[in-house]
Amino acid sequence: MRLKRTLAIAAAALVSLGGVTACRDSRLIDLGDGGRPHIKIMVGGLSKVIYLPGQLAHQLGEYRKQGIDVELYDQPSGANAETSLLAGEVQAVVGFYDHTIDLQAKEQCLTSVVQFANVPGEAEVVATGKAGQIRSGADFRGKNLGVTSLGSSTDFLTKALAARGGVGGKDYTPVKVGAGQTFISNLQQGAIDGGMTTDPTIAQLTNTGQAKILYDMRAVEGTRAALGGLYPASSLYMSCEIVKRYPDVVQKLANAYVDTLNWLATHTAEQVADVMPPSFAGGDKALYVKSLKDSLPMFTKDGRMDPAGARNVLEVLGSSSSNVKPKKDKIDLSQTYTTQFVDAAHARSAQ
Repeated sequence: MRLKRTLAIAAAALVSLGGVTACRDSRLIDLGDGGRPHIKIMVGGLSKVIYLPGQLAHQLGEYRKQGIDVELYDQPSGANAETSLLAGEVQAVVGFYDHTIDLQAKEQCLTSVVQFANVPGEAEVVATGKAGQIRSGADFRGKNLGVTSLGSSTDFLTKALAARGGVGGKDYTPVKVGAGQTFISNLQQGAIDGGMTTDPTIAQLTNTGQAKILYDMRAVEGTRAALGGLYPASSLYMSCEIVKRYPDVVQKLANAYVDTLNWLATHTAEQVADVMPPSFAGGDKALYVKSLKDSLPMFTKDGRMDPAGARNVLEVLGSSSSNVKPKKDKIDLSQTYTTQFVDAAHARSAQ
Protein backbone atom coordinates (compact mmCIF):
# COMPACT_ATOMS: atom_id res chain seq x y z
CA MET A 1 0.00 0.00 0.00
CA ARG A 2 1.30 3.41 -0.94
CA LEU A 3 2.01 5.49 2.13
CA LYS A 4 0.75 9.04 2.34
CA ARG A 5 3.36 11.60 1.33
CA THR A 6 4.02 13.51 4.52
CA LEU A 7 6.69 15.96 3.48
CA ALA A 8 6.49 18.68 0.89
CA ILE A 9 9.72 18.05 -0.98
CA ALA A 10 11.34 15.05 -2.61
CA ALA A 11 13.89 14.73 0.18
CA ALA A 12 11.50 12.54 2.14
CA ALA A 13 8.86 10.98 -0.07
CA LEU A 14 7.49 8.04 1.87
CA VAL A 15 6.11 5.31 -0.33
CA SER A 16 5.88 1.57 -0.11
CA LEU A 17 8.08 -0.81 -2.06
CA GLY A 18 5.40 -1.00 -4.70
CA GLY A 19 5.76 2.72 -5.30
CA VAL A 20 9.45 2.60 -6.13
CA THR A 21 10.28 2.75 -9.81
CA ALA A 22 13.28 0.69 -10.83
CA CYS A 23 16.28 2.52 -12.28
CA ARG A 24 17.25 1.68 -15.82
CA ASP A 25 20.63 0.66 -14.47
CA SER A 26 21.13 -0.03 -10.77
CA ARG A 27 24.70 1.23 -11.06
CA LEU A 28 23.56 4.73 -12.08
CA ILE A 29 22.47 7.75 -10.05
CA ASP A 30 20.15 10.25 -11.71
CA LEU A 31 21.90 13.62 -11.76
CA GLY A 32 18.63 15.43 -12.48
CA ASP A 33 18.22 19.03 -13.54
CA GLY A 34 21.41 21.05 -13.30
CA GLY A 35 23.45 18.02 -12.27
CA ARG A 36 21.86 17.83 -8.80
CA PRO A 37 22.12 14.17 -7.67
CA HIS A 38 18.83 12.40 -6.96
CA ILE A 39 19.23 9.41 -4.65
CA LYS A 40 16.62 6.87 -3.57
CA ILE A 41 17.22 5.32 -0.16
CA MET A 42 15.22 2.43 1.25
CA VAL A 43 14.89 2.45 5.03
CA GLY A 44 14.24 -0.84 6.80
CA GLY A 45 11.50 0.69 8.94
CA LEU A 46 11.38 4.47 8.73
CA SER A 47 9.72 5.03 12.12
CA LYS A 48 12.11 2.69 13.97
CA VAL A 49 14.41 4.59 16.30
CA ILE A 50 17.38 2.52 15.13
CA TYR A 51 17.11 4.21 11.72
CA LEU A 52 16.46 7.69 13.06
CA PRO A 53 19.35 9.44 11.21
CA GLY A 54 17.72 8.81 7.83
CA GLN A 55 14.67 10.98 8.55
CA LEU A 56 16.44 13.30 10.99
CA ALA A 57 18.91 14.35 8.28
CA HIS A 58 15.96 15.60 6.26
CA GLN A 59 14.35 17.35 9.21
CA LEU A 60 17.61 19.22 9.84
CA GLY A 61 18.00 20.14 6.17
CA GLU A 62 21.29 18.26 5.85
CA TYR A 63 20.53 16.76 2.43
CA ARG A 64 19.64 20.19 1.07
CA LYS A 65 22.83 21.70 2.52
CA GLN A 66 24.85 19.12 0.58
CA GLY A 67 23.05 19.90 -2.68
CA ILE A 68 21.42 16.48 -3.08
CA ASP A 69 17.82 15.37 -3.45
CA VAL A 70 17.07 12.31 -1.36
CA GLU A 71 13.91 10.22 -1.43
CA LEU A 72 13.34 7.99 1.58
CA TYR A 73 11.22 4.90 1.07
CA ASP A 74 9.78 2.79 3.86
CA GLN A 75 10.15 -0.99 3.95
CA PRO A 76 9.46 -2.61 7.35
CA SER A 77 11.97 -5.43 6.85
CA GLY A 78 15.69 -4.98 6.35
CA ALA A 79 15.78 -8.12 4.20
CA ASN A 80 13.25 -6.61 1.81
CA ALA A 81 15.17 -3.33 1.77
CA GLU A 82 18.25 -5.27 0.75
CA THR A 83 16.28 -6.94 -2.04
CA SER A 84 15.14 -3.54 -3.26
CA LEU A 85 18.76 -2.41 -3.52
CA LEU A 86 19.85 -5.52 -5.38
CA ALA A 87 16.94 -5.09 -7.80
CA GLY A 88 18.14 -1.59 -8.64
CA GLU A 89 15.01 0.09 -7.28
CA VAL A 90 17.07 2.25 -4.89
CA GLN A 91 20.72 3.25 -4.71
CA ALA A 92 21.24 2.89 -0.96
CA VAL A 93 19.76 1.33 2.16
CA VAL A 94 19.58 2.50 5.75
CA GLY A 95 19.75 -0.92 7.36
CA PHE A 96 21.92 -3.37 9.28
CA TYR A 97 25.59 -3.83 8.46
CA ASP A 98 25.34 -7.62 8.77
CA HIS A 99 23.62 -7.75 5.36
CA THR A 100 26.92 -6.77 3.72
CA ILE A 101 28.54 -9.91 5.13
CA ASP A 102 25.58 -12.13 4.33
CA LEU A 103 25.52 -10.85 0.74
CA GLN A 104 29.27 -11.29 0.26
CA ALA A 105 28.74 -14.96 1.13
CA LYS A 106 26.29 -14.94 -1.81
CA GLU A 107 28.92 -13.28 -4.04
CA GLN A 108 27.34 -9.80 -3.91
CA CYS A 109 29.34 -6.73 -2.92
CA LEU A 110 27.75 -4.19 -0.57
CA THR A 111 29.63 -1.79 1.66
CA SER A 112 28.69 0.34 4.67
CA VAL A 113 29.83 3.94 4.16
CA VAL A 114 28.48 5.46 7.38
CA GLN A 115 28.01 3.46 10.58
CA PHE A 116 25.17 4.88 12.66
CA ALA A 117 25.47 2.44 15.57
CA ASN A 118 27.89 -0.17 16.86
CA VAL A 119 25.14 -2.08 18.70
CA PRO A 120 21.87 -3.51 17.31
CA GLY A 121 19.44 -1.26 19.18
CA GLU A 122 17.18 -4.33 19.38
CA ALA A 123 15.76 -6.31 22.27
CA GLU A 124 14.49 -9.85 22.54
CA VAL A 125 11.22 -9.52 24.43
CA VAL A 126 9.00 -12.28 25.78
CA ALA A 127 5.29 -12.20 26.60
CA THR A 128 4.94 -11.49 30.31
CA GLY A 129 3.03 -14.73 30.81
CA LYS A 130 5.93 -16.68 29.26
CA ALA A 131 8.74 -14.90 31.13
CA GLY A 132 9.07 -17.74 33.62
CA GLN A 133 9.51 -20.26 30.82
CA ILE A 134 11.93 -18.30 28.63
CA ARG A 135 14.91 -17.08 30.61
CA SER A 136 17.68 -17.38 28.00
CA GLY A 137 18.36 -18.54 24.47
CA ALA A 138 18.55 -22.08 25.85
CA ASP A 139 14.79 -21.88 26.38
CA PHE A 140 13.99 -21.02 22.75
CA ARG A 141 13.51 -24.69 21.91
CA GLY A 142 9.95 -25.36 20.75
CA LYS A 143 8.97 -21.69 20.92
CA ASN A 144 7.48 -19.37 18.29
CA LEU A 145 9.66 -16.27 18.04
CA GLY A 146 8.80 -13.16 16.06
CA VAL A 147 11.12 -11.63 13.47
CA THR A 148 10.40 -8.93 10.92
CA SER A 149 10.95 -11.43 8.10
CA LEU A 150 13.06 -14.47 7.34
CA GLY A 151 16.57 -13.43 6.35
CA SER A 152 16.28 -10.14 8.23
CA SER A 153 18.73 -8.95 10.87
CA THR A 154 16.15 -9.78 13.55
CA ASP A 155 16.26 -13.34 12.17
CA PHE A 156 20.10 -13.33 12.25
CA LEU A 157 20.15 -12.11 15.85
CA THR A 158 17.53 -14.59 17.04
CA LYS A 159 19.53 -17.46 15.53
CA ALA A 160 22.66 -16.13 17.24
CA LEU A 161 21.03 -15.97 20.68
CA ALA A 162 19.59 -19.46 20.19
CA ALA A 163 22.98 -20.84 19.11
CA ARG A 164 24.70 -19.34 22.16
CA GLY A 165 22.14 -21.25 24.23
CA GLY A 166 22.79 -24.50 22.39
CA VAL A 167 19.57 -24.35 20.37
CA GLY A 168 19.66 -24.87 16.61
CA GLY A 169 17.73 -22.91 14.03
CA LYS A 170 15.41 -25.87 13.43
CA ASP A 171 14.59 -26.26 17.13
CA TYR A 172 12.32 -23.19 17.28
CA THR A 173 9.96 -21.51 14.83
CA PRO A 174 10.76 -18.03 13.50
CA VAL A 175 7.52 -16.23 12.67
CA LYS A 176 7.34 -13.32 10.23
CA VAL A 177 5.40 -10.63 12.12
CA GLY A 178 6.88 -7.39 10.85
CA ALA A 179 7.27 -4.59 13.37
CA GLY A 180 5.17 -2.14 15.33
CA GLN A 181 1.49 -2.97 15.64
CA THR A 182 1.70 -6.26 13.74
CA PHE A 183 4.36 -7.49 16.16
CA ILE A 184 2.27 -6.36 19.13
CA SER A 185 -0.89 -7.99 17.79
CA ASN A 186 0.84 -11.34 17.26
CA LEU A 187 2.18 -11.24 20.81
CA GLN A 188 -1.23 -10.34 22.23
CA GLN A 189 -2.91 -13.15 20.30
CA GLY A 190 -0.36 -15.74 21.40
CA ALA A 191 0.90 -16.36 17.87
CA ILE A 192 4.42 -15.73 19.18
CA ASP A 193 5.94 -16.33 22.61
CA GLY A 194 8.39 -13.46 22.16
CA GLY A 195 10.53 -11.90 19.51
CA MET A 196 13.17 -9.44 18.35
CA THR A 197 12.04 -5.83 17.99
CA THR A 198 13.05 -2.20 18.38
CA ASP A 199 11.82 1.05 19.89
CA PRO A 200 9.21 2.43 19.95
CA THR A 201 7.67 -1.09 19.99
CA ILE A 202 9.81 -2.09 22.99
CA ALA A 203 8.58 0.93 24.95
CA GLN A 204 4.95 0.23 24.02
CA LEU A 205 5.12 -3.39 25.18
CA THR A 206 7.05 -2.84 28.40
CA ASN A 207 5.10 0.27 29.36
CA THR A 208 1.81 -1.64 29.17
CA GLY A 209 3.24 -4.70 30.94
CA GLN A 210 2.58 -6.99 27.97
CA ALA A 211 6.21 -8.05 27.61
CA LYS A 212 9.50 -8.20 29.44
CA ILE A 213 12.98 -7.73 28.04
CA LEU A 214 15.10 -10.87 27.89
CA TYR A 215 18.13 -9.50 26.03
CA ASP A 216 18.64 -5.74 25.77
CA MET A 217 21.01 -4.83 22.96
CA ARG A 218 20.33 -1.11 22.89
CA ALA A 219 23.60 -0.31 24.66
CA VAL A 220 27.18 -1.59 24.69
CA GLU A 221 27.02 -3.53 27.96
CA GLY A 222 23.91 -5.51 27.03
CA THR A 223 25.23 -6.21 23.54
CA ARG A 224 28.52 -7.57 24.84
CA ALA A 225 26.65 -9.79 27.30
CA ALA A 226 24.32 -11.15 24.62
CA LEU A 227 26.70 -11.47 21.66
CA GLY A 228 30.19 -11.55 23.12
CA GLY A 229 31.20 -8.17 21.75
CA LEU A 230 29.95 -5.18 19.79
CA TYR A 231 27.63 -5.80 16.86
CA PRO A 232 27.70 -2.83 14.43
CA ALA A 233 24.22 -2.53 13.01
CA SER A 234 22.34 0.51 11.69
CA SER A 235 24.24 2.00 8.75
CA LEU A 236 24.06 3.46 5.27
CA TYR A 237 25.14 0.78 2.84
CA MET A 238 25.39 0.81 -0.93
CA SER A 239 26.59 -1.43 -3.74
CA CYS A 240 30.35 -1.38 -4.19
CA GLU A 241 29.80 -0.36 -7.82
CA ILE A 242 27.87 2.78 -6.85
CA VAL A 243 30.53 3.74 -4.29
CA LYS A 244 33.31 3.39 -6.86
CA ARG A 245 31.40 5.17 -9.62
CA TYR A 246 30.04 8.13 -7.60
CA PRO A 247 32.49 8.98 -4.79
CA ASP A 248 31.44 12.66 -4.84
CA VAL A 249 27.79 11.77 -4.27
CA VAL A 250 28.66 9.25 -1.55
CA GLN A 251 30.76 11.94 0.11
CA LYS A 252 27.79 14.32 0.19
CA LEU A 253 25.67 11.64 1.86
CA ALA A 254 28.43 10.96 4.39
CA ASN A 255 28.73 14.68 5.14
CA ALA A 256 24.98 14.90 5.75
CA TYR A 257 24.94 11.94 8.12
CA VAL A 258 28.08 12.91 10.04
CA ASP A 259 26.57 16.34 10.68
CA THR A 260 23.30 14.66 11.73
CA LEU A 261 25.10 12.36 14.17
CA ASN A 262 26.97 15.37 15.60
CA TRP A 263 23.64 17.13 16.15
CA LEU A 264 22.13 14.02 17.70
CA ALA A 265 24.98 13.71 20.19
CA THR A 266 24.37 17.22 21.53
CA HIS A 267 20.57 17.27 21.85
CA THR A 268 18.09 15.69 24.21
CA ALA A 269 15.42 13.12 23.44
CA GLU A 270 12.80 15.86 23.87
CA GLN A 271 14.57 18.06 21.32
CA VAL A 272 14.81 15.16 18.86
CA ALA A 273 11.09 14.41 19.26
CA ASP A 274 10.28 18.06 18.62
CA VAL A 275 11.92 18.07 15.18
CA MET A 276 10.65 14.69 14.00
CA PRO A 277 7.32 14.35 12.12
CA PRO A 278 4.44 14.11 14.64
CA SER A 279 3.32 10.83 13.07
CA PHE A 280 6.47 9.12 14.33
CA ALA A 281 5.20 9.50 17.91
CA GLY A 282 2.13 7.43 17.09
CA GLY A 283 -0.15 9.69 19.09
CA ASP A 284 1.85 9.35 22.32
CA LYS A 285 4.73 11.80 22.38
CA ALA A 286 5.68 11.03 25.98
CA LEU A 287 6.15 7.36 25.12
CA TYR A 288 8.10 8.30 22.00
CA VAL A 289 10.43 10.44 24.11
CA LYS A 290 10.94 7.48 26.45
CA SER A 291 11.81 5.21 23.54
CA LEU A 292 14.31 7.81 22.32
CA LYS A 293 15.92 8.09 25.76
CA ASP A 294 16.27 4.31 25.92
CA SER A 295 17.77 4.03 22.43
CA LEU A 296 19.77 7.19 21.67
CA PRO A 297 22.92 5.90 23.44
CA MET A 298 23.30 3.36 20.62
CA PHE A 299 24.31 5.95 18.04
CA THR A 300 27.93 6.62 17.20
CA LYS A 301 29.13 10.20 17.54
CA ASP A 302 31.34 10.04 14.48
CA GLY A 303 29.83 7.51 12.05
CA ARG A 304 32.90 5.26 12.11
CA MET A 305 32.89 1.48 12.14
CA ASP A 306 34.46 -0.29 15.13
CA PRO A 307 36.82 -2.82 13.46
CA ALA A 308 36.61 -5.28 16.37
CA GLY A 309 32.84 -5.00 16.17
CA ALA A 310 32.89 -5.86 12.47
CA ARG A 311 34.96 -8.93 13.24
CA ASN A 312 32.47 -9.94 15.93
CA VAL A 313 29.58 -9.68 13.46
CA LEU A 314 31.46 -12.12 11.23
CA GLU A 315 32.07 -14.41 14.22
CA VAL A 316 28.39 -14.33 15.19
CA LEU A 317 27.15 -14.99 11.66
CA GLY A 318 29.87 -17.57 11.11
CA SER A 319 28.58 -19.60 14.04
CA SER A 320 24.83 -19.20 13.51
CA SER A 321 24.16 -18.52 9.81
CA SER A 322 23.96 -21.53 7.48
CA ASN A 323 24.81 -19.16 4.63
CA VAL A 324 27.90 -17.52 6.15
CA LYS A 325 29.29 -20.43 8.18
CA PRO A 326 30.73 -22.45 5.26
CA LYS A 327 32.29 -19.33 3.71
CA LYS A 328 33.40 -17.52 6.86
CA ASP A 329 37.14 -17.86 6.15
CA LYS A 330 36.69 -16.38 2.68
CA ILE A 331 34.83 -13.23 3.78
CA ASP A 332 36.86 -10.06 3.18
CA LEU A 333 35.70 -7.56 5.80
CA SER A 334 37.58 -4.74 4.08
CA GLN A 335 34.99 -4.94 1.31
CA THR A 336 32.03 -4.72 3.70
CA TYR A 337 32.73 -1.25 5.10
CA THR A 338 34.85 1.83 4.57
CA THR A 339 35.67 4.85 6.75
CA GLN A 340 37.04 6.83 3.77
CA PHE A 341 34.02 9.09 3.43
CA VAL A 342 33.41 9.59 7.14
CA ASP A 343 37.08 10.49 7.66
CA ALA A 344 36.83 13.06 4.88
CA ALA A 345 33.63 14.46 6.39
CA HIS A 346 35.38 15.04 9.70
CA ALA A 347 38.39 16.59 7.98
CA ARG A 348 36.02 18.99 6.23
CA SER A 349 34.29 20.04 9.44
CA ALA A 350 37.64 20.52 11.23
CA GLN A 351 38.85 23.06 8.67
